[in-house]
Amino acid sequence: MSDFEQKVRETLANPQNQGEMEDADSVGTVGSPDCGDMLRMWLKFTEKDGKKVIDKASFQSFGCQTAIAVASMATEMLKGKTMEEAKALNAEELSGDLGALPPMKIHCGQLVEGALQSALNPEEEKAVAEETSTVPTLIQSIQASSGKPAGSIKIIKLEDDTE
Repeated sequence: MSDFEQKVRETLANPQNQGEMEDADSVGTVGSPDCGDMLRMWLKFTEKDGKKVIDKASFQSFGCQTAIAVASMATEMLKGKTMEEAKALNAEELSGDLGALPPMKIHCGQLVEGALQSALNPEEEKAVAEETSTVPTLIQSIQASSGKPAGSIKIIKLEDDTE
């Protein structure tokens, strides 16, 4: 097992900040219904030294183990960052202690970066929220981006095939 695979397993054994955040100030969703990977990130801000900084971040993912591991690392890394500092982070930096992602997993870091950017620039989420009069659920976001009617998309949990 490679060092990267070991770090992913360790992170998955105790993922940080996984789940919805009820009192979030901002929510961002990104993904592709075509490949099935979706990630939503919630951010809560606070004032520190006269600046707006990220107090808490959480995520929910329909994606591979690497996407979950990167999101877990990223949500820890974001604490205490200003919006400008968070906007400047790229997918490689958000991967944290996992290090450089293998070529076939680079999209996982990009997924997390995209969800973060969406949360920091919530105009897209507002458009969907106005249609539903609330922040859309992850499945509503998937359906809205796929153009398929409600009930036509099923989410199926796959067995772990890494062993």
